[in-house]
Amino acid sequence: MSQPDLTPVPHQTLEERGGPASIVARQSDDHAVLHRLMQQYEAAPDDEARGRIVADLAQRALRHAFAEETVLFPAYRQHLPGHGDELTAHVEGEHQQINDLLEELQDADPAAAGYDDRVRRVFTLIDSDAREEEDVMLPRLQSVVDDEELRTIGDAWEAARATAPTRPHPRVPRRPPGNALAALPLAVSDRIKDGLDRLPRGARRVSSAAVLALAACGGAAVAAGVRRRRRRSVRAPRFGLRR
Repeated sequence: MSQPDLTPVPHQTLEERGGPASIVARQSDDHAVLHRLMQQYEAAPDDEARGRIVADLAQRALRHAFAEETVLFPAYRQHLPGHGDELTAHVEGEHQQINDLLEELQDADPAAAGYDDRVRRVFTLIDSDAREEEDVMLPRLQSVVDDEELRTIGDAWEAARATAPTRPHPRVPRRPPGNALAALPLAVSDRIKDGLDRLPRGARRVSSAAVLALAACGGAAVAAGVRRRRRRSVRAPRFGLRR
């Protein structure tokens, strides 16, 4: 194998990243959206606008982190067994801190004392994760797999991100299979709550028991769909080492 190219992702062209569908490009694009939301927070005209921006950023950051923990980090540990666990464990620890802070911010008043400090702590952790992933993790992964594998990982990452929980759940495990199993009912429940939040206040009178029942039914339906897809598959997808 030729000498690995450890060029940081921000200095790579789209072609060098493996194309728009690769995990490298998808991660970098999502990081850029998170950065723009942080900039919008700084420019927000009032507390209400800041609260909306934090809610948007929380959803995207949590889905992004879930996709990393479910797809990217396991692939990284598999392909780089001598380097993978220490770095991914560090980032997972920062993800736990982000979950804890976002849980505190979820129902907090943006005008309250301490709100801005917690938001800025979240921003610092997100920036730290992005730099570690784009400067170290992703270039290392590029050095041992080809573009086709990067796109395979990218497609799986996007599928996980699209179906991830949208609200903080700090007590959910950070690694598969525990996080993936817990995510099925949580993702359904979160989306029901997200839908209720978009309704006028007077129309939100749905009992918590009804929400939990809908979540349980939705989680069971998703699990059944996963089992059907597995039965139809010739073999389960996996990330194989490139030799």
